[in-house]
Amino acid sequence: MIFLVLLILPGGETLHALEPERILIIANKDIKVSMEIARYYCSKRKVPEENIIAVSLGSDLKNEISRDDYDNLLVGSVRERLGSPEFIGETVCLLTVYGVPFRVGGRGMLNDQQGKLRELRKFKEQVEKSLKKLEASKAVATEGQKKMLKRQLAYFNSGIDCIEGKETHASVDSELSMILYGKYELYRWQRNRLRGGGGFGDFETVMVCRLDGPGEDIVKGLIDKAMAAEKTGLKGKVYIDTGYSAQRNNEAMFVEYDKSMEKAGRVLKSRAGMDAIIERTTKVFEPGTCLETAVYCGWYSLGKYVDSFEFVPGAIGYHIASLEAVDIRDPQSGQWCPAMLADGVTVTIGAVAEPYLSAFPDPSGFFDKLLDGKYLVEAYYFANPYNSWQMVLIGDPLYRPFKNL
Repeated sequence: MIFLVLLILPGGETLHALEPERILIIANKDIKVSMEIARYYCSKRKVPEENIIAVSLGSDLKNEISRDDYDNLLVGSVRERLGSPEFIGETVCLLTVYGVPFRVGGRGMLNDQQGKLRELRKFKEQVEKSLKKLEASKAVATEGQKKMLKRQLAYFNSGIDCIEGKETHASVDSELSMILYGKYELYRWQRNRLRGGGGFGDFETVMVCRLDGPGEDIVKGLIDKAMAAEKTGLKGKVYIDTGYSAQRNNEAMFVEYDKSMEKAGRVLKSRAGMDAIIERTTKVFEPGTCLETAVYCGWYSLGKYVDSFEFVPGAIGYHIASLEAVDIRDPQSGQWCPAMLADGVTVTIGAVAEPYLSAFPDPSGFFDKLLDGKYLVEAYYFANPYNSWQMVLIGDPLYRPFKNL
């Protein structure tokens, strides 16, 4: 009888550590630079070159791949490799690189559910009529009924959107996290089972990271700067920009993210000995004021990057706002992800489409795991709420900025 023993760490994590030979690199074999970046990463991080999955995705540099092409061109090649004996039951990371699209389109209408769609639309119309009638009433007793009808309306709208194929697009990387699952619903998101380190025994969820940005030199620099920072440990200052919750009437979720960012600043100061500058007003940091930036985490300047930072090698920049990774390869973009990459950041996180606030990784959880010495991709997946959704992690998955603490 054979017994499989897994040593459990605090928080439910296992000792199936990520190793370079467990990195599978997805490159576009039709784009020379894509293959060069994949080989460059192999040479720097001692990943076997046979771990490169070269997929024919076209010679044009595309941001988006259709759902059909994703299923027919990408999924089969990757799933076959993940099914190899050396990867089954192991901690694996997929690394997508420049040349591989970073958005996957929606799945379209569910044509076999037209009867249900008609039924949902009928119920929706009835609820809308009832709600309109109640809203015209001045009776206080109707307020509870209004709330109930609004919940029903949201339920029917969600069912209609699902059948019609709305919000079934995602980032390629987030969708690839689900590649080993069977059939799952393509509508909005799926819960990330690795979140919080509670994914004991879950070898279906695959960690995915990306090396991408506005040009080949910037992308290769993500590897070089990460490795340089690892030699001495990440050094510099921490800049935390909270206060946006005040602009959102102190809604609970916005307050929680403000608190999480502030906690991240305190923890980075106490554990890494970094000076932490915390902005608590509704303003963002002024241009040129954030010298020696090792960590930036803040919000909310939608699509309007403010050049406040002097990023050190290895710097991490995390701006919480919608749509900041829509044009990650555009050097002229005002979105925060491409602009920070062009400005010298080594790691960034963003959304390729509207993700809603709850989809953003918890800042304090993310930085806490990095301070524990976790690899970048591990820290991200321990803090990331959802897969099959809009978020993307850009950087070297094996980067460990605080491994020497």
